Amino acid sequence: MAAAAGGSGSGADGASSGEEDAGGLAGESRYQAACRACGVTLARGLLRRRPGPALSLRHRGLGPRGAKALALSLMVDTSVLTLDLSDNGLQGEGAAAVAEMLKENCCISAVDVSDNKLGVEGAKAFSAMLLENTTLVSLQLSGNEFDDHAAKYLADAIAANSKVETLDLSYNLFGDKAGEILGMAIAENVGLKEFKISWNHFHSQGAAALARGLGANVFLKVLDVSYNGFGNSGAAALGEALRVNTVLEELSVRNNRISVEGALHMAAGLKENKTLKKLNMTRNPMQSEGCCGVLKALQANSGTGVEILDLPDIPVDKELAELCDAVKRLFPNLLLRHGGNMKLRRKSQLKAELRTLPKAVGFLLRPALSLFQHVQEHPHG
Repeated sequence: MAAAAGGSGSGADGASSGEEDAGGLAGESRYQAACRACGVTLARGLLRRRPGPALSLRHRGLGPRGAKALALSLMVDTSVLTLDLSDNGLQGEGAAAVAEMLKENCCISAVDVSDNKLGVEGAKAFSAMLLENTTLVSLQLSGNEFDDHAAKYLADAIAANSKVETLDLSYNLFGDKAGEILGMAIAENVGLKEFKISWNHFHSQGAAALARGLGANVFLKVLDVSYNGFGNSGAAALGEALRVNTVLEELSVRNNRISVEGALHMAAGLKENKTLKKLNMTRNPMQSEGCCGVLKALQANSGTGVEILDLPDIPVDKELAELCDAVKRLFPNLLLRHGGNMKLRRKSQLKAELRTLPKAVGFLLRPALSLFQHVQEHPHG
């Protein structure tokens, strides 16, 4: 017999860490009966949990059959509102069982099935579920090896479902074709408020298509496309989206190969945008010129809503430093984070910390500070 919480009977009781912060199941007999029907060993640790609205079974090694037993017991359960099954090796078969349960269960509103190798079969199962389910508002599907083929199924659900408000598709295998497919679906969606699709493989045309779709969406408030390959063409599409968008409040484009050209395209959109509050552009080769372009756009937009701006960690030249100061004077509540002369920052920070130490300790550390300054100023001497 396979264990409901692992590949052997010991897996069920051995994974007892974290039991106190997981919710329980209403109707233990349903779970016991389901385990017998599926031919899996009872996960007794699960039965010992106190009842509650949150059921967390992260890293328990449920596997496909263990997931099926759990899904059967949750079919008519009304006590569980959030379900976390991340990293359980569910695969497509387990995903299908959970998806079928979610078609019937009318209470669970948040599900996390990240890192379960769901693949195309899992994408197909969850897509079919989302066409019927009306209670889910949060769905985490990151790290499931979804590729361009899987995107076709997910796109159908994204376009049609209007209830899910938070969707995470990060750490998958989506490429340019998926960008085109998902972009069209996002443009039609009327429910999503937060969409994460970082750490995929969008480049050039696919990234631009995705960005255009995101620009057409008038409900999305939070968007994370970091760690892709949007490049300048994707940045140009995002810039155009920012120019006309009146809803988006948070945008992260970290590590997207956006150079000076792309940064200036985004700056053009920022010059017109009134609603964006947080923008993260770190780890992009924008150089000082690109950063200055972004700051000048804010400077020219008296109605900007930007409250937090993260720029790449680059050496700050005189022009950029003066522009930063000018923008801060213009918008005193703006939190502006950038790189700068790290050598000077480290030295001044050490000096400041030294002043706060007791005199005796400070006296002992001063020689070390002097040596540090010498190494920083003369790295090869």
